[in-house]
Amino acid sequence: MKILPTDFDGQAIRRMYDEETETWWFSVIDVIQVLTDSKSAKRYWSDLKRKLAQEAGSEQPYEKIVRLKLPAADGKQRETDVATAETLLRIVQSVPSPKAEPIKLWLAKVGYERMQELADPALSLNRARETWQQHGRSDKWIAQRMTGQETRNKLTDYWREHDIKEGSEFAILTNIIHQEWAGVSVKEHKDLKGLKSHNLRDHMSEAELIFTALAELSTRQISETSNATGLPQNKTAAQAGGRIARQARNQLESQTGKSVVSGSNYLPLEANRIKKVLKPPRKG
Repeated sequence: MKILPTDFDGQAIRRMYDEETETWWFSVIDVIQVLTDSKSAKRYWSDLKRKLAQEAGSEQPYEKIVRLKLPAADGKQRETDVATAETLLRIVQSVPSPKAEPIKLWLAKVGYERMQELADPALSLNRARETWQQHGRSDKWIAQRMTGQETRNKLTDYWREHDIKEGSEFAILTNIIHQEWAGVSVKEHKDLKGLKSHNLRDHMSEAELIFTALAELSTRQISETSNATGLPQNKTAAQAGGRIARQARNQLESQTGKSVVSGSNYLPLEANRIKKVLKPPRKG
């Protein structure tokens, strides 16, 4: 998934990418601050939530708000209300502000770019390539990252067509595949690399990307062969696909004496200096 804009009108809007559900979450407080210039965006949002809760209807925006940890002004990770772009748009409509219309257009632009990419996937790939180049990734790494994303997309397309629910069930299957090949869960792998609100795959080494792609390719081909449908059957395929990549990983590690799964990342040097060091992954 491409990185969405993270600021509006010169003000930062914090966001977090949920690797397991493949969803971007945006800070509601930051959007409220942009809209209102309030001295206490938290108080404004608290009052607005009460107002929304009192309004009729069972599909109110506040019901789709979740709490996640994002970096606060003091640099610490603190829980705050976050929402998807779709939910934010509904919240914005409830705020009487001259800035409401521009931010609606900004959110609509994000959606329009996404529709363009669906019609012409090359646009998404070009944006992603430019972003990775700006972050100092090598051409070789970028090629492997993009190949892996295409493999991932084919797998998720299969899941959608075979009764797998986007979100929770995608996350379950993704974690099974990852646990099988890497010996650690997605969360444990992110912790090993010291990642917070980052996309794990954007911080993988070339080898990690290759084995992830092998596991997902194997899973899809096994699923297609058995016509796996529904969560139980696709769980079995995910385990089998992950095991194939695990066997290949074990063989490589036995020859090189080096672990494929590592704590290396592309975080700035300062973040790396304070990175939490965890135990190495267990052998599969």
